[in-house]
Amino acid sequence: MQQQTRKSVIERKTRETEIRLELDLDGSGKYDVETGIGFFNHMLESFAKHALLDLTLRAKGDLKVDDHHAVEDVGICLGQAIRQALGTAEGIRRFGFFVVPMGEAKAESVVDVSNRPFFVYNVEVTNLRAGDFDISLVEEFFGALAQSAGLDLHIELRYGKNPHHVAEAIFKATARALKMALEKDPRVHGVPSVKGTL
Repeated sequence: MQQQTRKSVIERKTRETEIRLELDLDGSGKYDVETGIGFFNHMLESFAKHALLDLTLRAKGDLKVDDHHAVEDVGICLGQAIRQALGTAEGIRRFGFFVVPMGEAKAESVVDVSNRPFFVYNVEVTNLRAGDFDISLVEEFFGALAQSAGLDLHIELRYGKNPHHVAEAIFKATARALKMALEKDPRVHGVPSVKGTL
């Protein structure tokens, strides 16, 4: 039997953003990302690398207003791409978790690919600027991702002060947790739920 490819293409255009995203869930972590937001590019590249997703992304947004619309809409599109590429989600592990240290920071991410979106974000930092980037937008990104992909996603900052380290630990921990959850387990037959569907 030929293995089904888990790839997707999402295009989204609004008055605020224009996005085209290509995703391969069974990639090797290759990325080609441009959002017009340097720090966000860096986080998305790290996310793709550690989740072993192949990601091609072009996003244009109303950055003269602020970064919010672009960051949130990329989260929406990435979530839609994951959901589309998953198909019936047969054979996946479904649950994933990871803890990542980054300098003085440590972040934990736990995910259930359940098609019942819920988002918990326990992150408190006093300095919200990583260069020109407002890291409060990290919450907006992952909230949009969880909603669009159908994830029950819980992110917690155990500790950390440097906003760059905090954001990077969160992106890497969530990437690794999602990698675990989306992986195929040869012992799982059908959908990993007693309901028979997610």
